[in-house]
Amino acid sequence: MESPAPLRIVSLGGGNGLASLLRGLKRYARASGGAVEITAVVTVTDDGGSSGRLRRDFDVLPPGDIRNCMVALSQDETLLAHLFDYRFASGRGLKGHSFGNLFLTAMTHLTGDFSQAVKLSSEVLRVAGRIYPSTVSNVGLEAILANGRRVSGETRIGRSTERIDKIELRPRKAKPLKDTLEAIARADLITLGPGSLFTSVIPHLLVDGIPQALAASPAVKAYLVNLMTQPGETTNLRASDHVAALLKHAGRSGSRLIDVCVVNSGTIAPRILNRYRANAARPVENDLKSIEQMRIKVISADLVRMSGRSTQDKIRHDPGALSAVVIELAQNGRKLKGKLAS
Repeated sequence: MESPAPLRIVSLGGGNGLASLLRGLKRYARASGGAVEITAVVTVTDDGGSSGRLRRDFDVLPPGDIRNCMVALSQDETLLAHLFDYRFASGRGLKGHSFGNLFLTAMTHLTGDFSQAVKLSSEVLRVAGRIYPSTVSNVGLEAILANGRRVSGETRIGRSTERIDKIELRPRKAKPLKDTLEAIARADLITLGPGSLFTSVIPHLLVDGIPQALAASPAVKAYLVNLMTQPGETTNLRASDHVAALLKHAGRSGSRLIDVCVVNSGTIAPRILNRYRANAARPVENDLKSIEQMRIKVISADLVRMSGRSTQDKIRHDPGALSAVVIELAQNGRKLKGKLAS
């Protein structure tokens, strides 16, 4: 008897949010012996920190978010995974760089191809899935603010105190990998986020062919709403405002971009919230009725986890709780595809 096809999940995002989701999904992929297939599509517009320095010095795509995802999907507790995350605390020219970023940069120069470097590095780490950059074009971000001013570069955009009206890629014509489009077409579930709305999630929708592929895919499409607003970038934006920004940037494909929104219903300790509020960050207001009026289903769950020392706790998505919701959505997506095919 032929084995059923694996449950296919494609996750688009970047930064810590996507890595948290992948860390939770990895457990299902490894426990199922291949019955769950994970594909991560990672944004490549970072221009700050170690990634920005390597990008400027070696003319490579920024490796940082890719490295985070590789470590998140790697075999637990391996020396190589810890090595990829190791960051040099001193050393002329080395301080601030992570070993994994340097490894990816070296592998890119050896192979002459960033996507091939990611593939080979993933094999070294024995990751539980596939990881693709959203594009191999050397692109940056430009924001048009509500006051009409333009701001270039992901780092500067993230620091903006003015509301962001629109994000664009520079140069505009960026192509996705063929493998990415194929994964989207075969998926049972496609997730957007969690992650910085304008600098980690929306950039995927600006790559030629990706919003069209998302709209055409029979998969369930879910937006995983952030827990907290991001000072400057999403100050005062409600969950429905996040959704509206995604639909707007997807253009004509926006009407078929999101089927489900996943929001947090868990509580956060007041002492931690007070510290975040001091930095102009607040929980995202989950205005559920407004989202439902967009004909988007809402799923609420306790998704929050505190990480770090008790006095320095950070508000993060709980990988286990978030991935459990995502797996259930993927199973529903498989059933829906079956009905459409019959």
